[in-house]
Amino acid sequence: MSRWFAAVVALGMGSAMPALAEVTPNPIFSDGMVLQQGATVPIWGTADPGAEVTVRFRDQEATATAGDDGKWMASLHDLAVGGNGDTLTIASGDDSVTINDVLVGEVWVCSGQSNMQWSVTQSANPDEVIAGSADPMLRLLTVPRVGTAEPQDTVDISWSASGPETIPGFSAVAYHFGKMLRKELGVPVGLISTNYGGTPAEAWTDSAAMAAHPYLKGILDRPLNERESHRPGWLYNAMIHPIVPYGIAGAIWYQGESNAGRAFEYRTLFPAMIENWRDAFGQGDFPFLLVQLAPFKKIRTEPGPSDWAELREAQLLATQVLRNVAMAVITDVGEEDDIHPKAKEPVGQRLALAALALEYGKDIPYSGPTLRSARFANGKATLTFDHTQGGLVAKDGSLTGFTIAGEDQKFVNAQAEIVDEETIVVSSPEVEHPVAVRFGWDDYPVVNLWNGADLPATPFRTDSWPGITVR
Repeated sequence: MSRWFAAVVALGMGSAMPALAEVTPNPIFSDGMVLQQGATVPIWGTADPGAEVTVRFRDQEATATAGDDGKWMASLHDLAVGGNGDTLTIASGDDSVTINDVLVGEVWVCSGQSNMQWSVTQSANPDEVIAGSADPMLRLLTVPRVGTAEPQDTVDISWSASGPETIPGFSAVAYHFGKMLRKELGVPVGLISTNYGGTPAEAWTDSAAMAAHPYLKGILDRPLNERESHRPGWLYNAMIHPIVPYGIAGAIWYQGESNAGRAFEYRTLFPAMIENWRDAFGQGDFPFLLVQLAPFKKIRTEPGPSDWAELREAQLLATQVLRNVAMAVITDVGEEDDIHPKAKEPVGQRLALAALALEYGKDIPYSGPTLRSARFANGKATLTFDHTQGGLVAKDGSLTGFTIAGEDQKFVNAQAEIVDEETIVVSSPEVEHPVAVRFGWDDYPVVNLWNGADLPATPFRTDSWPGITVR
């Protein structure tokens, strides 16, 4: 009996015959999708309450029973990488859904504000990048940009393969990240692009998570912003909640510009957001890889306060207080008059280096120099660094970007010299007894400290004096 005929009969008999059961997977499970290899992979959707649902993929079969609300979830396990048009079926009674062209590989969430949203077309060398974008094993999915007051279970999304027709409007950072993973790993890669320009981190954090935090709950008490995309929890509700708990390898994140004026708060908010996402996806401490803010605004010749420097410090601190969090430093790709620097390829590639090292066990450098210790004596500061692979390097002349201060907290430009592979000595004749050093502490840091692996050093400071964003 056809479904149409059964429905007509049921209508004619009134309540004498139950309606035909229908099973509906979440829209993220669609043709062309990539499933995460070697992990527990939830598959979920809706059906009639109490209906039994069976998911079949390759040699696995998983079952679930729809609850009173019609929701069901089944799980596949330890899928092997690869696939060449594999089929996944979801069935309940006489009803079934077939999902075609399924691959198994590495899936990454790519999120943030406008610099993550910035498309291939808007970025450097678009014609060249687009011309070389065809790759049937690199799959793309973009979540619609919208905020909602309540958590959404579904959103209108679908997968597509990378190519000249699909890549122009896709996130440039995400594309270059995925392209490098494809090159280095040789496995299918799925990129879930969920980003929204001009948005603060609290919009991407579950309101319940903020409400439960003694420091962050005050964010919820602020008057509602007229823009829905800025309201606490609203982007989480509409752009993260509908895709959890999809099986992923990790997340990349480029955001912070909209929180620079509240950088001290970001020290707490950002780690809380990361932990919120990790709880939501239910896959442990997956790697969370962030991009430090690029240089922006007018170059200054004298040291001074900077909320952008304080935000970069908050980003660096997240890598120190949470495990499996790493950062791509991009002090070399800023533009004074453009908050959206066009060079996105090095950004994606540095994120990929961190992924290859942290998630895939590659023995490669993935970070520029980071401060290990500072010692003050005899009118000088002696700084030692980690991540100096191949030794510290001053690109294009003497070191720049170092400032130094005494107890009066007045910073002046300083001389800095590399004395061995991991040590720099900093001093100034204007500061007889220095107690603090800062590096790259500006909106637009002009710096040239790198390591032998051609990765730039992160801005930092040795002091803990209150900044201008402390409230």
